[in-house]
Amino acid sequence: MPKRIPNEELNAIAQIIALHPGGVGAEELRRGLPFSLPARTLQRRLSYLENDGLIRSSGSRKGKRYFPSVMSLSAHATDTVSKFGQFQLKLSPAALEIQKAVLSPQSSRIPIGYDPNFLNSYQPNTTFYLPLATRKRLAEMGQVGITNLPAGTYLRQILDRLLIDLAWNSSRLEGNTYSLLETQRLLELGESAEGKATQEAQMILNHKAAIEMLADPAEEIGFNRYTICNLHALLSDNLMSDPAACGSIRSRPVGISGTVFHPLEVPQQIEENFLLILAKASSIDDPFEAAFFVMVQLPYLQAFEDVNKRVSRLAANIPMIRHNFCPLSFVDVDADDYVNALIGVYELQRIEYLRDVFVWAYTRSAQRYNAVRQSLGDPDPFRLKYRSQIGRLVREVVQAERTAAKADEWIRQHTAAEIPQEDRARFIETIEVELLSLHEGNIARYRLRPSEFAQWKSNLKS
Repeated sequence: MPKRIPNEELNAIAQIIALHPGGVGAEELRRGLPFSLPARTLQRRLSYLENDGLIRSSGSRKGKRYFPSVMSLSAHATDTVSKFGQFQLKLSPAALEIQKAVLSPQSSRIPIGYDPNFLNSYQPNTTFYLPLATRKRLAEMGQVGITNLPAGTYLRQILDRLLIDLAWNSSRLEGNTYSLLETQRLLELGESAEGKATQEAQMILNHKAAIEMLADPAEEIGFNRYTICNLHALLSDNLMSDPAACGSIRSRPVGISGTVFHPLEVPQQIEENFLLILAKASSIDDPFEAAFFVMVQLPYLQAFEDVNKRVSRLAANIPMIRHNFCPLSFVDVDADDYVNALIGVYELQRIEYLRDVFVWAYTRSAQRYNAVRQSLGDPDPFRLKYRSQIGRLVREVVQAERTAAKADEWIRQHTAAEIPQEDRARFIETIEVELLSLHEGNIARYRLRPSEFAQWKSNLKS
């Protein structure tokens, strides 16, 4: 009977490889292990992981490098995660200390209110929640090879995939019971899952609308009142008892279940701290520090009557979009870890637990979207140049239910009015190709609803 390979060794090897999306050599990997491992033994461990699809390699002999393998969404992928646990979150000693405190009986924890010094003491670019080494490592993982291109270029490339991933994972963290496949059918085909509450479908559709808002136009989003309040309005649409509360800073007290924390109650102070959070977030130079800062401070303030955590998760993607980094989709994040980490912020004003969750979550997201990026290739400069016009004309053709003949004439009229003569022929061709390529799985990039697309297709056939 062959000797069983210790899971701890496999975990450590896979974790080091996961931190090197650009690949790592065997010798460098061996030096980074927390234990001694002979070269031949390491090779056997690497072969074991590669055969099981958990890593991949390129090159041969001394030039061979090992890369993280993006876990598929299949049952096999779920089994391997459970089997080896190399993608399980490992908490630091400080995070474990916080976890122990927040898991103690609620009756034994001392009630505490909002502490304004927690925000006031943070000085952008002087105070750092994320250590320098962590910020550098996240930046290395998040690079997708896109430079000197408009903000949001990368996001638009992977929008179809991100809509499903982020809408599902963020909703899942709120207790939504839709499966990934049910989410995909809802977003692509407009089909709600049988036996599920209508609020669950609404939550997912709201995420879709909010993500699309961040993607178009990405140049205008930021840590400003317009962006954050409209994110809340979209995420809370049809989910709050008072429609006027959607997108509005709260003017009444709220409570948070499962914690002894009591949020701020004075409306004027809530407003002042909300604006201070936005001002400080806007001043932070490092995109990862800014992302984590809003994940900490927005839920702690509870600026809205509800849906604060969802707003903070999508807002954390704003710096990623603006800098063309991989997005943060919260793939595989455990809901208990996320909630308990936030309670640590609420009750202890300590961020180490949430920081572990954030860093681990971004590592997993970067693995996924770096692979997606590799499969997409480089963006077309012509399409980038006219991305807004292309998107608008395609959307308006469908929404106006124009037939092929009417669409052709209308497109040519608008092209003549908006596009330089030397680019008109290619622009018209691009629009025609986009219209011919439309299907239920990609209409989200044009902010089209399934019903609009179905009606347009029906008119074309009649």
